[in-house]
Amino acid sequence: MVGGSTPVFDEIIVSTALMNQVLSFHDVSGVLVCQAGCVLEALSQYVEERGFVMPLDLGAKGSCHIGGNVATNAGGLRFLRYGSLRGTVLGLEVVLANGTVLNCLTSLRKDNTGYDLKQLFIGSEGTLGVITAVSILCPPKPSAVNVAFLGCPGFAEVLQTFRTCRAMLGEILSAFEFMDAECMKLVRLHLGLSCPVQESPFYVLVETAGSGPGHDAEKLDRFLEQVLDSGLVTDGTLGSDERRIKMLWALRERITEALSCDGYVYKYDLSLPLDRLYDLVGDLRARLGPSAKRVVGYGHLGDGNLHLNVTAETFSASLLGTLEPYVYEWTAGQRGSVSAEHGLGFRKKDVLGYSKPPEALQLMRQLKALLDPKGILNPYKTLPTHI
Repeated sequence: MVGGSTPVFDEIIVSTALMNQVLSFHDVSGVLVCQAGCVLEALSQYVEERGFVMPLDLGAKGSCHIGGNVATNAGGLRFLRYGSLRGTVLGLEVVLANGTVLNCLTSLRKDNTGYDLKQLFIGSEGTLGVITAVSILCPPKPSAVNVAFLGCPGFAEVLQTFRTCRAMLGEILSAFEFMDAECMKLVRLHLGLSCPVQESPFYVLVETAGSGPGHDAEKLDRFLEQVLDSGLVTDGTLGSDERRIKMLWALRERITEALSCDGYVYKYDLSLPLDRLYDLVGDLRARLGPSAKRVVGYGHLGDGNLHLNVTAETFSASLLGTLEPYVYEWTAGQRGSVSAEHGLGFRKKDVLGYSKPPEALQLMRQLKALLDPKGILNPYKTLPTHI
């Protein structure tokens, strides 16, 4: 999406695919230590067989490597429940630009000795060092998972549903995703997926994960009764078996695939205050008019993360000029982030200034110069061309 792992000019690609060994797993603490080339889905299967889950889940789990996940601070579908990798990664082994192996591969949850060096490399997109091994905390596998797919009459109701959801489901809430009506049209049109509830302006997917099937089902039933009776939700359906859960999740997870079938896609991954999260979508529809085929919004509402997508028949420089820097200026006006979870890479490095002050950019440059004075690690990425 941002070209963070794409060679642009004269780069040499380093593959960690053969570094795919699990080094250790502790079945009491849930601490997994593995090499960077382990595929996320393989790790998920490994820990699930032992009663745990990985703290992140991505649509690309069948091919992405845990080292790359950490290097990009991947967010994904479990962020609301388990937080970011900055909290669940306990330690790293990293090779620095001069060949030094920095072994900070601790399995301790508490270590208050000096600077937390691993945080420099989490989300650095490979510009400060090459991650070769990871120590990560895995939570226990929930024994009861339920998914509710709901229709809401407006975005104000989506927000109120989220508020009610947090209050009534609390500790078992694991995901809260939203999509607009245009997203549903796309997955129906291009992928042949059917909508399980009556047509609505917005749709919400709520997932719960807990240890008591009866307890969780009772809490979810009370929540659904509350939001239906209050008019926050107009229709809904539930899934508790694996097949039904996957079917409901597909409506949300396959939006990107459906968008790619709709034409050329301009993609934005933004963090915004919840009360303004969807305003930009309506604003852009009015601004772009017929020059865009579709303007859609969906994403991780529980995390304040909007995936804004604009489709057109073909790439248009004039349409891009209407979108940028307008989208970034709008986001900066709300003190949002121009990249919520996909990093900066090559394409977004020069818009970093919309989310960070000049002093922060200068300090980032100094860190890069200290750790990679020759600029050999993932060059041309992350840092702006000019301050």
